Amino acid sequence: MAQLLARPETTFAELPAAPTDTCSLDTIQQQMERLPQGARRLAIQLRTRLDRQWLWAVLTDYDNLSRFIPNLTSSRLLWRRGSLVGLEQVGSQRFCGLSFHAEVEIELEEDCAAGELRFRMRRGDFRRFEGSWSLRDDGQSTSLVYELTVQGKPGMPIGLIEQRLREDLATNLRGVQQEAERRAARV
Repeated sequence: MAQLLARPETTFAELPAAPTDTCSLDTIQQQMERLPQGARRLAIQLRTRLDRQWLWAVLTDYDNLSRFIPNLTSSRLLWRRGSLVGLEQVGSQRFCGLSFHAEVEIELEEDCAAGELRFRMRRGDFRRFEGSWSLRDDGQSTSLVYELTVQGKPGMPIGLIEQRLREDLATNLRGVQQEAERRAARV
């Protein structure tokens, strides 16, 4: 079953730019790669002092993700089969006076021990939408890394989508971080 979810061919550390260990605490580092046929691979990293358990709890709170990830209109758990999860997610954006709405049904594989959530689109408004969330500990901090490979359908303005993704991914990671901090402060 794990083979159903193919990891993107290139990992965050392999994308052209500075190595991941140069990302300072509580800062965000982004990288983007243009692929053939209008596909884009984006990677973003946030380092925080939060324990990874708090970040994991937020990332796997599937029915509530839209509460703290700003451009996610809805997120709904469809099914669970062991470590495989089916989700329906809807995102919406406004840019250049236009409203963009995209819906995906994704299959996600949880690997708690490795701190990874790997996902791929089963159906939706893109030709390709796959990636992962990863939590990496270095003993002093936790890195939250989001990697996404996305390819629009013909006629989709990938340049505009790319621009919005670059701007919004940082906001989305901050939203996850803030929710994890809020939950950790309650204990």
